[in-house]
Amino acid sequence: MLELPQKTAIGSAHSKLILVGEHAVVYGEPAIALPFPSIHVKSVVTPHKGPVLLESNFYVGPLSSIPEKLKGIAACIEQTCKKLNKEPNHFRMYIKSTIPIGRGLGSSAAIAIAVVRSLYNFFNHPLDKSDLLALVHLAETYAHGTPSGIDMEAVSSDVPIWFEKEKSIEEVEINQAFHLVVADTGRIGDTHAAIASIKEKYKSITAQTKQSIKLLGHLTKEAKKALQDGNPLILGDILNRAQKELVSLGVSDAGIDHLVKIAHQAGALGAKLTGGGRGGCIIALAKHAAHAKTLAERFLHAGAAQTWHFQIGQGEEQYTTSVSGS
Repeated sequence: MLELPQKTAIGSAHSKLILVGEHAVVYGEPAIALPFPSIHVKSVVTPHKGPVLLESNFYVGPLSSIPEKLKGIAACIEQTCKKLNKEPNHFRMYIKSTIPIGRGLGSSAAIAIAVVRSLYNFFNHPLDKSDLLALVHLAETYAHGTPSGIDMEAVSSDVPIWFEKEKSIEEVEINQAFHLVVADTGRIGDTHAAIASIKEKYKSITAQTKQSIKLLGHLTKEAKKALQDGNPLILGDILNRAQKELVSLGVSDAGIDHLVKIAHQAGALGAKLTGGGRGGCIIALAKHAAHAKTLAERFLHAGAAQTWHFQIGQGEEQYTTSVSGS
């Protein structure tokens, strides 16, 4: 007689933000990423006889009939079961995510991490980080082609990280409170197209593109020092300079540029896109907590779908969400 685990198991993961270094990180330059626990994903696994059933915001039904765009989740579930020497059968998985998809906030990596954690919990098996990241990498390959690895490292970390491909992850020291605002354009970013476009430019317009990539790496190093020194004015200038290079690389667009302009008009110390670009979100540096709230409201009035304002450094990070009525 088939005996199923008689319990409900949960796995969760938070979102992430890239402060500076996106796209350049693909070419070996560093990037700084921040944990973003204001939005997160939870995977709940319960016993269920028969084929795996998946329930989520994006699909409800048997795992075997999952749509092509969600194949990464299916592969993650199947490979996790294989790693655990279990058949991918006899459970139901419910995935609940508050992370908007395709906004450069690490949605696919966070979902994969929550899925792996929930299955390891369901089958009462300890999970080490190397196994976790190996399984998540599989799902990320479906989502992004050849991922740099920064998303899965950032969403699995509770501290700001310094990321370079094929190097050890380091914690970034932050010695003053910095107040940041994220504004969502409401449009799904085209990460594949953005990465492909830079790759093509890297091959054909080598001098200009390589110069921008190198400068983004340099700005990331400057940003690390600004965080360590507790200097928001310098960090704001770095964000502005990074956005200029991302515009030059062709990964910004009219919607992002509009919100960046609103940020500057409202007195932000700096603003830039975060993540893949061509849609998605921007990040702006406010002068203080009250200013962050004002910026968030200005973004909403200017058409942002939703905003988050939060603090990093100087004690516990604080997160607040405000959502437009659209």
